[in-house]
Amino acid sequence: QVQLVESGGGLVQPGGSLRLSCAASGIIFRIYTVGWYRQAPGKQRELVARITSSGSPNYADSVKGRFTISRDNAKNTVYLQMNSLKPEDTAVYSCNARIKTTDWVLTDYWGQGTQVTVSS
Repeated sequence: QVQLVESGGGLVQPGGSLRLSCAASGIIFRIYTVGWYRQAPGKQRELVARITSSGSPNYADSVKGRFTISRDNAKNTVYLQMNSLKPEDTAVYSCNARIKTTDWVLTDYWGQGTQVTVSS
């Protein structure tokens, strides 16, 4: 009924940039808070950035000043612009969205994840 699809991951050198996209599709009435999470091998998943339906962002301390989260409500898409990437940013990045469908059901959805590798 609802799908989240991430894209934009890849291999980048330290100091480089990537922009991730999280696109929602399906029987969507409204998208509320959307978060980007990451999980590195052997580590727990952590929240990287989150944006409310009104556009208010917050960030993990480790990415403040380097990452920017934004949303385009007309496109049902949330972006994560990642600058000044470091090797420790290497992880699988996934988005999570709280969505109310047109049949008035509120659910948290996850995307499949996209790999980001920062290496020289």
